[in-house]
Amino acid sequence: MGLELRQSLNLTQQLIMTPQLQQAIKLLQLSRLELLDTIYEEMEVNPALEEQTSGDSEEDATGLETGDYEQAPSPASEVKEVKVEERAREDVDWDSYLSEYSTTKAPYPYEEKESLGVENMTASQGNLCSHLLWQLNMSNLSDFQRDIGVCIIENLNEDGYLDATWEEVIRDAGCTREEAAVVLETIQKFDPVGVGAHDMRECLLIQTRFQGLGGTVVEKIIENHLADLESRKHDRIAKKLGISQEEVYAAVGVIQGLDPKPGRQYSNEETIYITPDIYVIKVGDDYEILQNEDGLPKLRVSAYYKEVLREGKEIPENARSYIQDKLKSAAWLIKSIHQRQRTIYKVTESIVKFQRNFLDKGVTELKPMVLRDVAEDIGMHESTVSRVTTNKYVHTPQGLFELKYFFNSSIKSFDGDSFASESVKEHIRNIIKAEDKSNPRSDQEIAEMLIGKNINVARRTVAKYREAMGILPSRKRKLLF
Repeated sequence: MGLELRQSLNLTQQLIMTPQLQQAIKLLQLSRLELLDTIYEEMEVNPALEEQTSGDSEEDATGLETGDYEQAPSPASEVKEVKVEERAREDVDWDSYLSEYSTTKAPYPYEEKESLGVENMTASQGNLCSHLLWQLNMSNLSDFQRDIGVCIIENLNEDGYLDATWEEVIRDAGCTREEAAVVLETIQKFDPVGVGAHDMRECLLIQTRFQGLGGTVVEKIIENHLADLESRKHDRIAKKLGISQEEVYAAVGVIQGLDPKPGRQYSNEETIYITPDIYVIKVGDDYEILQNEDGLPKLRVSAYYKEVLREGKEIPENARSYIQDKLKSAAWLIKSIHQRQRTIYKVTESIVKFQRNFLDKGVTELKPMVLRDVAEDIGMHESTVSRVTTNKYVHTPQGLFELKYFFNSSIKSFDGDSFASESVKEHIRNIIKAEDKSNPRSDQEIAEMLIGKNINVARRTVAKYREAMGILPSRKRKLLF
C-alpha cells in the first residue's frame, strides 16, 4: 500500500474562551472586596473608565455601542488657540500692599482652627512588643542585658511564646546561655505574666509560681498531669496524687483562671467584618431582595474619549487604536459587572423560593438542596451557580449566611422526607445546649432523641457532626463543680 497526501474538509464545533468571556467568568466568582480591587485597578490603567458622579446622567453610565468608537475619521475642524493675557490692574494701591507684608511681626502668626475635643480623641493601641519594651526600659537591667531582652522580645509570637531556640538567642544577642536565662526570667515576670515561655506547660507554671502556688497541688497537676486534666480524668489524678477529688476540683478551678495565651490580650489585629452582597427583607408576608450597592462605584465610559472619536479629529492611528481598545474594555467591564449583579439576584431569588420555611422558622427548617436545583430553576449551568455562590453573603431575617450554606446533603427520615445536614446539626446543637451540664448526653442518647424527631441518623453520624461543629464529647463537656 503506497503512501500519499490527501486533503479533506471536516466540520467541528469548538468553544473558544475570548478575553471578554474570561473576564466575565472571573468577575462572577470574585468576592465583594476582590471586585472593588479589580475595579480600582482597571480605573488606574484605563483612562476611558470613570466613576459616575451624582450629577451625571444615566446615559453616561450605560456603556456604548461598537459604532460609537469605530467611525471613520472625518476632516478635522480648526481649533483656535486660546491666549491668556496677564495685565496688572491700575487701581491697586501697591504701597499699602507692600507695607502689609513688610512688617516684622504678624498680629496672628497662626491660623485659628477649630480643634477636636478630648472626647473625640482616641489613644493609639499598643502591641505586645511595645508593651514589653516599655517595661524593659523601666527595669534595672544593664544596657547589655537590655540588648538581650530586646532580642528575646522580638522573637515572641502573638501568643507570647518564645519561638527562637536558645542557640538562636545566644547567636543573635552575643551572650552566654546563663546571661540570656537571667534576662528571660525577668521578662517572664513582666505584664502579662507568662510571656517568654516555650510552651503552654511552662507558661502556666510561671503564672502559678508568680501567684505563690509553687509546690501546691496546682503546680503538680500542671507539671505532670496535663494530659489527664485535658481528658477530665479527675479520678485518675486524685489516685496518682493520693488526694481527694474535691482537692482536685479546687486545683482545677485555679488552673481555669490562668491564661494559656497571655499575649493575645495585646493583639492589634483588626476585626474584618463581612459585608453582605445582598439583603433579604421580609415585607408583610413576602420577602424582598435588595442588592447592596453601598461602596461599589458607579462606572461610566469617558465622554471625552467618545467625543474624540466621534468628531474625527486628526490623531495618529496608534492612538486611535489605543482609545478604541480602552473604550471596548471599559464598556465590557461595565456590562460584565451588571451581568454579575443580575446573576446574583436570580440565584438569591431561587434560594428564597426553595428555603421559605428556613426564612420563616430558622435553621431547623432548612431543606436539602444541591446546585442542580437552582441551576434548573434559573436556566443556568451548575458551574455558573457554583461561581456565583462562592464568597457571596446574604443577610436574612435569620442572620448572615454564605450563599453556599444553603446547599448541603440530605438525611432521610422514617416517613420518606429529607432533612438538610445543617438542620440536623442545629438539632444536635440545641440538644447539647439544653442538656444537664453535670450529666451531658452521649452521642447514642442524642441519636435516639433525633430518632424521636423522625430523623434517621446513626451514632457515628452524630459524632461526625458534633466534631465538625467543634463540640467536645460528653466526658469533656461534664462540669463537676
